Amino acid sequence: MFVGTWWSLMPPIIAILLALLTKEVYLSLFAGCALGALLVAEFHPWVAFDTLFNTMIDSVDFSILMFMILLGMVVMLMQESGGTRAYGEWAAKKLKSKRATLVATSLLGALIFVDDYFNCLTVGSVMRPVTDKYKVSRAKLAYLIDATAAPVCIIAPISSWAAAVNSYVPAGSSMSGFEMFVRTIPFNLYAMLTLYMVFFTSLLGFDFGLMKKHERNAAHGDLFTSGGEAFQNQEIKDPTEGGKFAKGKVIDLIAPMIVMIFTAIATMIWTGYLNGGTNLVEDFANCSSSESLVFAGLVTVGFLLLFYLPRRVIGFKDFMNSVPEGGKLMMPPILILVLAWTLKGMTDALGIGDFVRQAVSLNEGLMRFVPLLIFCIAIFIAFSSGTSWGTFAILVPIVVNMFSETDPTMMIVAVSAVLAGAVCGDHISPISDTTIMSSSGAQSNHINHVQTQMQYAMVVVAACVPGYLIAGFTENWLITLVSSLAILTAMLLWLRKRSMAEDATEVLNAVD
Repeated sequence: MFVGTWWSLMPPIIAILLALLTKEVYLSLFAGCALGALLVAEFHPWVAFDTLFNTMIDSVDFSILMFMILLGMVVMLMQESGGTRAYGEWAAKKLKSKRATLVATSLLGALIFVDDYFNCLTVGSVMRPVTDKYKVSRAKLAYLIDATAAPVCIIAPISSWAAAVNSYVPAGSSMSGFEMFVRTIPFNLYAMLTLYMVFFTSLLGFDFGLMKKHERNAAHGDLFTSGGEAFQNQEIKDPTEGGKFAKGKVIDLIAPMIVMIFTAIATMIWTGYLNGGTNLVEDFANCSSSESLVFAGLVTVGFLLLFYLPRRVIGFKDFMNSVPEGGKLMMPPILILVLAWTLKGMTDALGIGDFVRQAVSLNEGLMRFVPLLIFCIAIFIAFSSGTSWGTFAILVPIVVNMFSETDPTMMIVAVSAVLAGAVCGDHISPISDTTIMSSSGAQSNHINHVQTQMQYAMVVVAACVPGYLIAGFTENWLITLVSSLAILTAMLLWLRKRSMAEDATEVLNAVD
């Protein structure tokens, strides 16, 4: 009765509304899952429980959970060795201003392109001591992490995201999944413009909206604005100055990161070869990204054992204690991820994909508006479900089948609109796994991160809307990208001028 209808939208909508109203993410996600189970079971209590239980078991990606635990171990070991402290001290000497710190954080985020989870947690743990020193709010740090995680991965051919998109392209398409992914990059306006906005605002040093309030509070010593108590307590248990015998240097932070990145890339190539790849392109298209990340995590932990202990950088007892402590560090985001995945499973069981397919039926007169329409639909689905990859799975096959035989160029534009809209919806969704991971990596209150990032994302969306209209009519990536950049630049300069005027008014009022 409820499957394949607008009722399939209710569980994520309820979860999102509760999250924004109560600021309690666990309760909100569970409520959405419970409602989904009741709808699937047509309100039969035991069937609903059985559905919820089995959906949770089936929806959880245990390989990602294993990778998160291993990554938590690596992060904790880098901290206990003193490597994080050493990098912080080195960065503090090299970075002489808040502006330089913001740019350095953004650059580090852009360089870690293999996987967004790895990006979120690593950039946060590495840069947090430095951004704290220069009084960057945790909400701003979470934004920098999030805005250089998925947007970088979705335009990086060597990433777990590229592998995921490849897998969603249906068999029989006019081009391979990898070729399609590469050709979507210049049309992926949300990712390109978000990265541009991150560096633009960091270099010019201005903020607006709620973020400006958080930055003002941080300048007066309040890095959290609200909801920082749990993280302050966690920092007492999880000091960054290192363990009892810590003698770490900058290399003790950089070496494990290099080992993890290169091991992940090499393993992706190897698993792709084992799965039938005959060249580098096919290897990445056929790789098992989750398995590769878990293997890279295991190799990195083993590397740290051999790298730290013989040099007496860290004591054996401290090393072994860091293993379970790193796992504990990841438990809050793991719990939220499990609930988010379960909610995604409930929307699948309710046939949200079938409902969307019916809603996307178009006539030829609207074809030039397809990129913009697809962009908006992808934002809505990703925002409601909290998943980019699930949105790819629903919309990419639809778009490919729509244009594969008639207009390959429009197919590229429309697929890029799916990817851009999915990342955008993922960015502004309070139940998104990458949003959750960014909050965790920055140790920021989750709702604070969602609210501040949403305002920044909407500015980029406002520039993408005319961009995808232009793309639909011209099918030219250069005209589309240049026009969108010009629109976004004009908007940011106006916001900067307005912010400066507000500051001047506040100064005058203070004098009076």
